[in-house]
Amino acid sequence: MDSVLILGAGLMQRPAINSAKNLGYKTYVVDADEKAVCVKEADVFKKIDLKAKEEIAEFASTIENLKAVFTAGTDFSASVSYVSEKLGLSSHNFDAATNASNKVIMRGCFSKAGVPSPAFIKVSKDDIPAKGSDIELPAFDFPFVVKPCDNMGGRGCRMVRSKEEYFSALENAVNNSRSGTSIVEEYMEGPEYSIDALVYNGTFTVTGFAIRHIKYPPYFIEVGHTMPAVLSKKEHDELISVFALGAKSLGLTCGAAKADIKYTKNGPMIGEIAGRLSGGYMSGWTFPYASDMNLTEQGLLIALGKEPSNLVSRRVPVDYNPGEKCAGMEKPYELYEIPCEKASAERAWISIPGTVSEVNLPEKKTFVEDFLPRATVSLGGKVDFPRNNVQKCGNVITRSENRDSAIQAAESTVSDIFIRLKTGDAATENFLKGTSASDEESFPPSAFPVDEKVFDKITGTITEGETFASALPECLKTPEYENLLDWNYLSMKEALSRVDRIVPEHKSVDKNKFFQAFLRGSVQLSVYYLDCEENK
Repeated sequence: MDSVLILGAGLMQRPAINSAKNLGYKTYVVDADEKAVCVKEADVFKKIDLKAKEEIAEFASTIENLKAVFTAGTDFSASVSYVSEKLGLSSHNFDAATNASNKVIMRGCFSKAGVPSPAFIKVSKDDIPAKGSDIELPAFDFPFVVKPCDNMGGRGCRMVRSKEEYFSALENAVNNSRSGTSIVEEYMEGPEYSIDALVYNGTFTVTGFAIRHIKYPPYFIEVGHTMPAVLSKKEHDELISVFALGAKSLGLTCGAAKADIKYTKNGPMIGEIAGRLSGGYMSGWTFPYASDMNLTEQGLLIALGKEPSNLVSRRVPVDYNPGEKCAGMEKPYELYEIPCEKASAERAWISIPGTVSEVNLPEKKTFVEDFLPRATVSLGGKVDFPRNNVQKCGNVITRSENRDSAIQAAESTVSDIFIRLKTGDAATENFLKGTSASDEESFPPSAFPVDEKVFDKITGTITEGETFASALPECLKTPEYENLLDWNYLSMKEALSRVDRIVPEHKSVDKNKFFQAFLRGSVQLSVYYLDCEENK
């Protein structure tokens, strides 16, 4: 029986494992974590760290009738290419995969080819002065960005808004880098998109074009993405064209490519390009829902040295238009795209810091395809306001013929989730007080950011039997505040009604203190405050 080797046994690799099996292949899977969620789904599992490319190659050489090496949603496309080159299998070459795995090398390729991306400098662990010493700032205006040169999921990535934030940002970035190296770069202002593509026989086919929803500076937390993105044809074609130029500059020729790219006032600018299919539920979930195409299977066929026939038969041409900054640059590939006739939305839900004492999850709604809580969302689990994209509490994914319906279903599902927190937890108490670290000014943010002066106008008592919704102060009933939504898409009125349903009976409470908790942490912190009052 022919075999496929898949790097990674996490949830993001489930579509690859299933696709390989559906194509009739025996699945060999490697991962450093022998407790990863998809270990039991592999025909054969081997515990190997994904960065140990020589060890993976040695294991691969023992696999009978191995026809392809593959990954999706991991940062180890270079390991895939290394093993594939050793065994004469189809993939991007190892140099190209390395270019697409290390952000410093990647930026150098972009710069050499004239592909628009932010100016940058490299800072290694040994370059960072001792704590307390003066640190030299880069020649960028605030804010700028610091990130590890070789990690994903937003780990160690943040915006730097002042000199006080720079040292800890560098320290965090290099500590999250496998090579102990960070990249410091200009901040790009503009909407951000995730774009997947498959490179095959000189063609470049876009297989997913989503708008990313990024919030909560100084971190870059993706609270969701929506597919398809809505933008002008000019911007659409420019973004795809510049992505293709970037992929060509890295040397990607056979396999997947994934871009994080912004449309700035100066046109498209590439954040990064990886030589793999995207994680974050895009390549394995939202694109297949929106397009009715198993993208992972098509990518796997390329790795198997076969024609991705569904891809080839369904793709439509894209006009090459790289914009003014890249005018005159030769078209790097023949450009195509797989149209999305449907829509899919992914939304994350988050929690304030604390210890989980109760979890109320909603019933599955119309258009909801997947409801994916993380393991931490369980009794006794520790939750936190996310500083990267692996600290979110879970994800909801929807599909509909109508884009607005897909978005509404995802966001209303998130708004129905409630995580109750254990009273007396220091992390929750610090959040209630609005405590921020010196290098994280105004983080975590408040659910409903309001002028501090409103608290001077909130007096009196919410009496026993009075609803919290009816106690909303007049000073908060203004257009400025009525249109605010909390992290989970609830307005003030909706959030207060939710508190009334969760806590239908309560003692008299100080109105000012209650609304301080409510505005700081919406439903979750309001219930926490009431639970604390009840226990006094």
